[in-house]
Amino acid sequence: MDRREIAALLAYIGRLDPRTIRTDQGEARDQLAQWHELLGDVPMATPHGWDARVAARQHIRTSPYQILPADVARPWESYRRDRLARHSDPTPSVDPDDQAAWTAELADARRAVATGLAQPAPARAITSGRGGVDLKLEARLREIGSCIPPAARAALAPYRPARAAREAAVAQGQPDPLGVRCGWCLAQPGEPCRRRRIGPDDGVRGTAPRATPHPGRIDLAAAQQAQQPATV
Repeated sequence: MDRREIAALLAYIGRLDPRTIRTDQGEARDQLAQWHELLGDVPMATPHGWDARVAARQHIRTSPYQILPADVARPWESYRRDRLARHSDPTPSVDPDDQAAWTAELADARRAVATGLAQPAPARAITSGRGGVDLKLEARLREIGSCIPPAARAALAPYRPARAAREAAVAQGQPDPLGVRCGWCLAQPGEPCRRRRIGPDDGVRGTAPRATPHPGRIDLAAAQQAQQPATV
């Protein structure tokens, strides 16, 4: 507020609380200088909710004590903090490699929000979820058949032979042996069969994945596929 606005504010306060009126010209001049010194950076009003007269009237309504400049400055600081707490910095429009311009735009945006010249920018909502991106992704996967491109799948085949054999069998309409539990090595559905590692003393030293499933597992998968009704 400039001196003219401070004088208008003191006149408004004097109408509500005559105790603040200074009849002596020197006292009135000193009062105006004091309030201008303490409230020079506080605006009279902003486009978004702040009005110094409302803050002064609220104090006079609720407090028996004569109003002081701090009784206007404190609500202003609370107003600033509340707006900045609700503000989420938007991405600046300048080149991100220009650090000075990037920082200046962020600072200008925060200053405009804090001083009531602009509304706080809300945080952007999370858009992921079963009703949004996930459903679009599932539709895309159904369209292309797999999230792994064919060229990448072919390049990975030597490094995961069990998976490659399974995919080849399914592509040819053959039963999926990894879709059932192996009765020989007890591998669970989805896991490759394992072969035992025998030590010199004929003891089992460990197991290792097999590139192909055990024959019994293949027979079991074929039997289950034969029992399923044919799809039209």
